[in-house]
Amino acid sequence: MQTITVGEAFEQFGERLDLTLDAGQSGLGNQLVSSDVHRPGLALAGFVGMFTFDRVQVLGNTEMLYVSSLSDQRIEQVLSTIFQFDIPLLVITDGNDVLPIMRELAERHAVPLMQTASSTTKFAHLFSLYLDDYFAPNTALHGSLVDVYGIGLLLMGRSGIGKSEIALDLVERGHRLVADDVVLVSRTIRGILVGMSGETLRDHMEIRGLGILNVRNMFGVRAVRVQKRIEVVVKLVEWNDSATFDRIGLEEDWVSILDVEVPQVTVPIYPGKNITVIAEAIAMNHQLKIQGYHTAHEFNRRLVEKMKQKRKSEVLLRADDE
Repeated sequence: MQTITVGEAFEQFGERLDLTLDAGQSGLGNQLVSSDVHRPGLALAGFVGMFTFDRVQVLGNTEMLYVSSLSDQRIEQVLSTIFQFDIPLLVITDGNDVLPIMRELAERHAVPLMQTASSTTKFAHLFSLYLDDYFAPNTALHGSLVDVYGIGLLLMGRSGIGKSEIALDLVERGHRLVADDVVLVSRTIRGILVGMSGETLRDHMEIRGLGILNVRNMFGVRAVRVQKRIEVVVKLVEWNDSATFDRIGLEEDWVSILDVEVPQVTVPIYPGKNITVIAEAIAMNHQLKIQGYHTAHEFNRRLVEKMKQKRKSEVLLRADDE
């Protein structure tokens, strides 16, 4: 299971979440294993039977108002109830003041205590959003990812088949490079595949015989983008006279990436074939499918209708002859 320490999360997202560390610095090594947050209202009231203590605990206006209404002795008792568990992090939201007993308990139990002026709802949403991305299942694929007419095309095939050259040609025609050679793919919580490049290769591509090119410097900032949803896999294969390739497009082919089914188009290549134009056609055809128009199905429907009409005409003509 992928984890991140409280300290690492604070360093990466703390500024965007408007977080400040108030106490419990010795607990920054605590592990976060979930992007969910928990409001321990029932635990403060004494019921801990369903207390999900392994999540980030958040005290907002409601919890702080309840705690502040208690006597000093009772405050220590209710707070000790939640600090007896191995909670990874406690966050006070809505700009509420941190009580001295909270700092004392945080230091004693090595639990980082942080504050934010953000509302509980806003903090919970943003925290979950950032951690969902971090915990998302991921993998690395060998290929090139290009944004073509707003559609993320993942070009795949054996090494040296020409993926980078096709991607470069697409960029030259005004499309946008996302990643070349190594595409880092993650699956979001909504089951969407997002591809990006690693830091080292970002904005760069390798062309055999030419070397490494900086696409951003050569074509401008509009020629690249940081990440893109993967919507179609274009599988490049060598032409083979004995192989059978789809001629009409009625049968959909799919490939599974991180347990997400993605449409796949297999394109045979040979010298002189303009794969770049075909890649653009694949993207535009996918756009039509998104809008509810399937060219192959429509063509087949019209063909079947025409055959029915022809057969009907033949029957009527035969009846007239009789």
